[in-house]
Amino acid sequence: MILHLAPLDDWLTDPGRPYATASLLTDGFIHCSADERTALAVANAFFADSPGPLMVLLIEESLVEPMVKWEAPDGGPVPGATPGVLYPHIYGRLNRSAVVGLEKVERGPDKRWASLSPWS
Repeated sequence: MILHLAPLDDWLTDPGRPYATASLLTDGFIHCSADERTALAVANAFFADSPGPLMVLLIEESLVEPMVKWEAPDGGPVPGATPGVLYPHIYGRLNRSAVVGLEKVERGPDKRWASLSPWS
């Protein structure tokens, strides 16, 4: 399972089409994380000021149609990420059928992204 952070509105845009992000145009791939700890570190590094709701798409890698590469992060690891972690990058628009679940990212008492909970 790979994890992708997305504001809920981004995920809900164009539900009948494959999912794309701005990073697909700028970086050539959709950024994902390998585990919850790394996803939360990425949320705090890149979505700290996001008002939410912030979601994690649960992606079954074997169902992803575009190429998935596991790569080291440019510029070094995100602070707080799992040590030595590689990041799964999806090189193309994500077929929505590969998304097998959604979880909501919750803030802790210190207002940092702290945990995942089932989306209801």
